[in-house]
Amino acid sequence: MKPPLSSSSSAVLRKARLSPYLFTLLAFIVFVSILYGEDFMCTLGQLEPIPGRAMSKPVKRRGKLAFAIGKGEEGCDIFSGRWVRDELTRLLYEESECPYIQPQLTCQEHGRPDKDYQKWRWQPHGCDLPSFNATLMLETLRGKRMMFVGDSLNRGQYVSMICLLHKLIPNDQKSMKTHKNGSLTVFKARDYNTSIEFYWAPFLLESNSDNAVVHRISDRVVRKGSINKHGKNWKGVDILVFNTYLWWMTGLEMKVLKGSFEEENKEIIKVSTEEAYGMGMRSMLRWVRKNMDRKKTRVFFTSMSPTHAKGIDWGGEPGENCYNQTTMIEDPNYWGSDSRKSIMKVIGEVFSKSKYPITFLNITQLSNYRKDAHTSIYKKQWNPLTPEQLANPISYADCTHWCLPGLQDTWNELLFAKLFYP
Repeated sequence: MKPPLSSSSSAVLRKARLSPYLFTLLAFIVFVSILYGEDFMCTLGQLEPIPGRAMSKPVKRRGKLAFAIGKGEEGCDIFSGRWVRDELTRLLYEESECPYIQPQLTCQEHGRPDKDYQKWRWQPHGCDLPSFNATLMLETLRGKRMMFVGDSLNRGQYVSMICLLHKLIPNDQKSMKTHKNGSLTVFKARDYNTSIEFYWAPFLLESNSDNAVVHRISDRVVRKGSINKHGKNWKGVDILVFNTYLWWMTGLEMKVLKGSFEEENKEIIKVSTEEAYGMGMRSMLRWVRKNMDRKKTRVFFTSMSPTHAKGIDWGGEPGENCYNQTTMIEDPNYWGSDSRKSIMKVIGEVFSKSKYPITFLNITQLSNYRKDAHTSIYKKQWNPLTPEQLANPISYADCTHWCLPGLQDTWNELLFAKLFYP
């Protein structure tokens, strides 16, 4: 006869019998933690992009992103780095070789005496950017559509992309035309059955500045809930690149229209610029969620492009701006007064709740250093200059837009890296 089990022995056997269940439970917890750990972190912490650093990934990653062929280097933040002079690999193309550059951006043609601004390459800290491969880009776009949507700064990036690609396409196989009263520009490469397009929508939402030609309106108004006014033109696109920032910067407040522009008695309210901008971002994300297939498409958002209109920001003289600036800003922590960090915070808060994986191109910090890269006075002037302006070039220098070739080619190198190696 076997001796009775002691209480301590019974407890040991009970633990032994439970151990498979405990093991299964622990394994499940570990699995879920790995799979959704990123989402837990987003829930526990408020996402706020740090200038000069890439935004944290705010959304779930369910499998490989469309168009990805590999992964970026582990721990590599391609948006944090420095500018290095590169005489060997710059330029990526010559201004005179790309007939698609608007006369507002052809600085050499309009008399800029130096070319140093063309000879800088962005070097991330501790890693390298993949070289821009025009053949890979065109083959990837075969049978597809790519569209840049936003303001004239996004149009500059659009033209830069075409300049990076067009030399591989025979002259009789490519064309560029404008449609919809100038709002839509379409570059076609017939051999590839592809189009690269730009759509003018400076607020993304409907506004009183939607005319692609005549839009210099100081009293700007955006219409709430109107994303579909423009969004119907974006349907069917495979790669979307959005930007919107500059046109919202009318002061501390923004006018928002409730209802329609056609109504005789319009209800217009004033809200803070940050509130209005957040409204625009949420509308964009809702449109993306409803209209883009996350398995087949990609969406990018380019952060705010800085201006250099105030020399005192970088230690210059009062009244000085980007005119005659041929060197960049060396301070790695420099952040211009025209780049609102509060807007970056809005982007972070809104994007952290997105269910569609938006790829954020954080070009603000790296562009902040480049006071040397603006078009300044070296561009087509649409109105005759007055004697007073001619006597004081600072008064009409464009410190918003960028010469091509130049800085915006780097933006597209970053887009290329994130498209293929996210």
